[in-house]
Amino acid sequence: MTMKKTLTLAGSDSSGGAGIAADLKTFQEYDVYGMTALTSIVTMNPEGWSHHVTPIDVEVVEKQLDTILSVGVDAMKSGMLGSVDIIKLGAQKIDEYSIDNYVLDPVMVCKGEDEVLQPENTDAMREYLLPKSLVTTPNLFEAGQLAENGPLKTIEDMKEAAVKIHALGAKNVVIKGGKALDHEKAIDLFYDGVDFEVLESDKIDTTYTHGAGCTFAAAITANLANGKTVKESVFAAKDFVAEAIKNGWKLNEYVGPVMHGAYNKVKY
Repeated sequence: MTMKKTLTLAGSDSSGGAGIAADLKTFQEYDVYGMTALTSIVTMNPEGWSHHVTPIDVEVVEKQLDTILSVGVDAMKSGMLGSVDIIKLGAQKIDEYSIDNYVLDPVMVCKGEDEVLQPENTDAMREYLLPKSLVTTPNLFEAGQLAENGPLKTIEDMKEAAVKIHALGAKNVVIKGGKALDHEKAIDLFYDGVDFEVLESDKIDTTYTHGAGCTFAAAITANLANGKTVKESVFAAKDFVAEAIKNGWKLNEYVGPVMHGAYNKVKY
């Protein structure tokens, strides 16, 4: 038996809903073999659920990457990276191991936070990782930061930001509007450098969305590993994460994760 192999370079969410936990659960749903290079450990204060990020030493991150990439991967994604040094290291390894199927989820904040974790990381992602990415999947806030456009409030704003992000080197851009956009539908925008496609779905009335962005990027990564085109991978991932959100559940009084296995339960 052989399996396609995937790599996630990301942080660990100790509550299990996002980060590498979400990625591995998603990879499993697509029957791909997931491997992990851990960049940070995110813990939560039980009183109020504020976040604390503990970075992993860059030398340890490099050892993890060399372990995985010596085996070989069919697709790679990155999430929370934590430092400029790790961002540069990721770019270096993508080149060194000739990784074509790279999905950049430009994580800038933890769920429940509203400020960029480290502004210098955004600059580094712009310079070092966007040009390596086959697909990047920013949300509205992240897209505004990458494009240096400020808040995105309309589909036209999303299109303008997508063009700028593509010009920075990303081959395909997916801006996740979701239910945050002021629109009757949940809107995502796909741009391949030529055409825009608006992905619409019904808004889901829930706050149980922890890990949705990680899950979406991981689903794209798994689909690419399984041989789908970029467009097929993105569209399939949207259906996958929509079911995950629809079936989200309450973990505690502060957070509710998406249900990573919901799509396959509905499908089969």
